[in-house]
Amino acid sequence: MSKHAAVRRLILLRHGQTEWNATDRMQGQYDTELSELGRRQAKAAGQLATPDAIALISSDLRRAYDTATALAEHSGLELVADSRLRETLLGEWQGMTHIEVDARYPGSRQRWRLDATFAPPGGESKLQVGARALPVVHELFAEREDWPGRTIILVAHGGLIAALTAALLELPPANWPVLGGLANTSWVQLSSHGPSIEQPGWRLDVWNAAAKVAPDVL
Repeated sequence: MSKHAAVRRLILLRHGQTEWNATDRMQGQYDTELSELGRRQAKAAGQLATPDAIALISSDLRRAYDTATALAEHSGLELVADSRLRETLLGEWQGMTHIEVDARYPGSRQRWRLDATFAPPGGESKLQVGARALPVVHELFAEREDWPGRTIILVAHGGLIAALTAALLELPPANWPVLGGLANTSWVQLSSHGPSIEQPGWRLDVWNAAAKVAPDVL
């Protein structure tokens, strides 16, 4: 097998827009639905399911799962749901707008953006989110012998994707905030150039593709 053929590609796609995205309301693990725009975005994102894709796995929250369904319909891939790909649990912040969080917890949202160890009251830190999602990729690495030279797609959420990417790249916690927010149905591509799960050699190829950073993630 050539060095090129051995490369494992991983695409991480953020879900389409929800009404809560449009109004800067923090969703966390609330199970919100796609807006009409979000459904159109999901349909357009179906093209990411290229012929070399061999697996499609989604968060079980509806906004991600419904986005992934559009890719499944485009590609014919079986869609598998995995709760470990859910968005960050935001605890007491869930359901609040950015303005409401800033008024009730002054300075906390900014700290959360810049400190991967900080968790909202009753919620998860970015480090905890990365640790929750990382086994999904490790299991695929171990179980999918057909992955080298092919692509696997995960459909999830902006915070989860950033945390999983930082964990895969083994970034120091102080550097996790370097990965900014993702717009709806924008995507990330990583590639593994290493020989084994112990030495995966992950590289970041693409970040926030085909979209500007949306106001709700700034």
